[in-house]
Amino acid sequence: MPCKNFKQCVRYSVAMSNSILKLVSVRRELELSRDIRQTIIPGLSLEIEEGEFISITGPSGSGKSTLLYIMGGLDKPTFGEVWLDGINITDKNENEMSRIRNEKIGFIYQFHFLLPEFTAVENVSMPMMINNSYTRAEIRERAQMLLDRVGMSDRYDYRPSQLSGGQQQRVAVARSLANNPKIVLGDEPTGNLDSKSGNQVYELFEKLNKEFNQTVIFVTHDEEFAHRARRRIHLVDGKIDSDSQL
Repeated sequence: MPCKNFKQCVRYSVAMSNSILKLVSVRRELELSRDIRQTIIPGLSLEIEEGEFISITGPSGSGKSTLLYIMGGLDKPTFGEVWLDGINITDKNENEMSRIRNEKIGFIYQFHFLLPEFTAVENVSMPMMINNSYTRAEIRERAQMLLDRVGMSDRYDYRPSQLSGGQQQRVAVARSLANNPKIVLGDEPTGNLDSKSGNQVYELFEKLNKEFNQTVIFVTHDEEFAHRARRRIHLVDGKIDSDSQL
């Protein structure tokens, strides 16, 4: 028996499951003042398997982005647990969490946040340089390979100012894959793009999911794109209103 009491057994079963991500009774409160607390997520449990392609939807203020940031360790629940790839990340300190995020999570935001003074290859190389697991030659080779994968093979040495919005976001997607993450999280990743560029980014997500079994979770307000995922989680007032396979 690997555990001595019920609580340890619950923790052990979570760690040993096939889930890539699991939230257990997560609650998130904001302390507005000493006597006033606002509940964003009142209590939510969720399990995600490796290779899933998921959209998270809901009205403004429903807790979508808060949930995504808790999934990625950018925010911590007030109560409850978050398990990523068999690791309980709930109580990790910021140094530990930075390492875990760099190794296991790729983030894509509404704004690309590329460094303007660096080229596409250099921007994609940054996470690998921080991780320090590759030689300089290996980093450049992998960065070029990832840019090839997202259709940017002719833009290696272009700076962000020389790229369109859709191209900048493609570089951001390549950067999110730099350290071969277990999961890619997108917060309105096409919200700042025109419909054509946005469609190209979602086609890229679909390709990553289908061809490379990459786990992808994204928040979106766009109904058309939400339905292109294989699973849709709809939030209302921080609660799961529906969770359906598409």
